[in-house]
Amino acid sequence: QLQASGGGLVQAGGSLRLSCAASELTFGRYTVGWFRQPPGKEREFVTARKWGGSTYYAESVKGRFTISRDNAKNTVYLQMNSLKPDDTAVYYCAARLFGNSIYHRADYDYWGQGTQVTVSS
Repeated sequence: QLQASGGGLVQAGGSLRLSCAASELTFGRYTVGWFRQPPGKEREFVTARKWGGSTYYAESVKGRFTISRDNAKNTVYLQMNSLKPDDTAVYYCAARLFGNSIYHRADYDYWGQGTQVTVSS
């Protein structure tokens, strides 16, 4: 139901925009989050946007990443600027309908398949 795309290889300091398109659910009613899993590490919270518009970011990406939503396209975006090698990971989008907690994998009901982001130094 969620399809993530937009990953790739980029040099440090560069930018990428990830997309998460939904089918069979309407993002406007959902909290949507992005997580990432660096090589050899656990999946971690990156950012989330609640259905009401509030946004939340991990400290490591504040000021560099922006989550946004296009209701007409039923798509959520993750704009990533000033990328660093430490941002290298598989990025996943996720969605949940009910509840307020947003920082943990178990908080979400739906997951995309992941898209690889590699930042070279």
